Amino acid sequence: MKQSPEIKYSACPHDCPSTCALVVEKIDDKTIGRLSGNPENSYTAGVICAKVARYAERTHHPDRLTVPLKRTGPKGSGEFKEISWDEALDTVATAFQDATETHGPETVWPYMYGGTMGLLQGGSMERLRHEMGYSNMRSTTCGGLVDTGWLAGFGRRIGPDPREMAEADLIVIWGTNAVSTQVNVMTHVARAKKNRGAKVIVVDPYENPTAKTADIHIAPRPGTDGALACALMHIAFRDGFADRDYMTKYADVPVELEEHLRSKTPEWAAEITGLTVSEIEIFADLYLKTERSYIRLGYGLSRCRNGAVNVHAISSIPVVAGKWDVPGSGIFFNSGGIYHFDYPLIEGLDVERQGVRTIDHSRIGPALLGNTDDLGDGPPITAMIVQGTNPAAIAPEQHKVHDGLARDDLFLCVHEQFMTETALFADIVLPATTFVEHDDIYKSGGHTFIHYGPQLIEPVGKSRSNHEVICELAKRLGAKHRGFSMSANEIIDETLKISSYPDLASLSATHFYDCVESFEKHHFINGYDWPDKKFRFKPGWENIGPRGHELPALPDHWDAPGGMDEDHPFKLITPPARNFLNTSFNNTPSSLKREQRPTLQIHPEDAARTGISDGDNVTIGNMHGQIDLFAKIVRGAKVGVLVAEGIWPNASFNGGKGINILVSAEVAAPNGGVVYHDTGVWLRRI
Repeated sequence: MKQSPEIKYSACPHDCPSTCALVVEKIDDKTIGRLSGNPENSYTAGVICAKVARYAERTHHPDRLTVPLKRTGPKGSGEFKEISWDEALDTVATAFQDATETHGPETVWPYMYGGTMGLLQGGSMERLRHEMGYSNMRSTTCGGLVDTGWLAGFGRRIGPDPREMAEADLIVIWGTNAVSTQVNVMTHVARAKKNRGAKVIVVDPYENPTAKTADIHIAPRPGTDGALACALMHIAFRDGFADRDYMTKYADVPVELEEHLRSKTPEWAAEITGLTVSEIEIFADLYLKTERSYIRLGYGLSRCRNGAVNVHAISSIPVVAGKWDVPGSGIFFNSGGIYHFDYPLIEGLDVERQGVRTIDHSRIGPALLGNTDDLGDGPPITAMIVQGTNPAAIAPEQHKVHDGLARDDLFLCVHEQFMTETALFADIVLPATTFVEHDDIYKSGGHTFIHYGPQLIEPVGKSRSNHEVICELAKRLGAKHRGFSMSANEIIDETLKISSYPDLASLSATHFYDCVESFEKHHFINGYDWPDKKFRFKPGWENIGPRGHELPALPDHWDAPGGMDEDHPFKLITPPARNFLNTSFNNTPSSLKREQRPTLQIHPEDAARTGISDGDNVTIGNMHGQIDLFAKIVRGAKVGVLVAEGIWPNASFNGGKGINILVSAEVAAPNGGVVYHDTGVWLRRI
């Protein structure tokens, strides 16, 4: 008789705001089965995305890295031989020591990002970095611009409890394809629709799966969201829906803002956004006349040169309208400000050295090629370890990234679950565990919970966790921080205790812990997170980043320089695919079957003008390079806007160069962020 699977509990660690509470089928000590959402968690509410439900495809994929490898051929050739863990770790440690003796510790650049790790497994690298004095890394790839835009007004990453969407009568999903990337958002949207008859407005440049579920789809040109936001606020003042009493109490310059917005008419915004005046008026009427109006912001807004300005303008809307006093109102982006973890054990902040340079991780290509603006007065980067990210595929100006990784004088160690594009350039490749094969702890910006994720099965092959690898390297490098001699669970337990959270035994018993704060704090009833308790309509961008002086002082449309021009008349955006998560899951059978091949969504008018038919091979390009895709003629794409969903493996494209070869690595104002949705290209039929 076949034995029923054992039920275990964990949390999804992938680079997604939802961080879902999971129920995992454990078949035996080496095998997992189906994953599902934990119904006991009030945010996950039993629902997870299909790709994580099929996680066994990733954990037990036949292409998993299972042994340490040493390169035997040219970089990028894929020629490796199996070696022992001791030889691999000794090689890495010796390379780091040799590089340090030659150039100093800043020549070593530990490099990681969201990947598939939680606080401990993702933060262990920081402990090594700080202990050894290696170059710091500034994370700008994902949320740099949206984060800056939000903090400019609010001062803290907090907003209404995301579960309050179920209590709203109008939900505005702005800049995120939640059906594909944050499925739990749609769970609470569905509850609001069923129980309250709520209406849904989706603001996104193209008709993505979320837009197809909406009552109203508003499709502005990419990067023009600030103009739309200003028009909504203009109408609020014009039609008597602006809450002047609220602004007098809770905002810095309401009178100045009102005067500024007099010229930001729907007609002005229509010209900029490509929307009709009617669309803008209908949007405003529904939002302003609905008390329980909840705006859910997404990271898509962070991908344009003017992303920070746009986010700040949108976040000003409920302040002007005074929509904060009841459940199901306000605006939400990220709840990260509610957590109060103390990180000395995990990240080694107690030994952090002053004066060590920081390199923008989205600028990896120029940095590896010796750009002095990125390296400062410090040495070249001659040694790296990479965990939890795949810069050879996701980083902008990919040709520079590849040229940099291919340097003969660069020692590269990649600790990964699969032979990624980045791993192909490595001198040493180390096999990494997936989240069901190690212990970790998780928080999320998309809700208010922390989770414990225990090791559920034995590591596949000889794979090891991030924490184990970093601790072994630390021993060989002479690093003395006590975190290197502690187990994962010991660090987790002590971190929980010193952070005034339930200890590991308690968290393990309940699987998750709700860090939600009071309604008053989530809705800023007692004021915003500034000394004067007032929201910043006028944030003082010049004090926020080195290019802040370029930004408009008040909410506005900022036509940031760069992107399209006469030779590159199309704007390319690269939103997530439903079955991929960045470069994760783009090699699993079910995901590949559903996504089929790299496509380019083209509006029929653009297709007719360029002589392109559905299914044609087309080429897009700019000064950075060019790539081939298959045309998909859809009315959901805006005229002049091209949509390439997902980060396909580089090998899926002719010449082995992926979509991000076209994206600029310029530092967006005021202080950094990658402009994935702000790329000017030409378009041709092959």
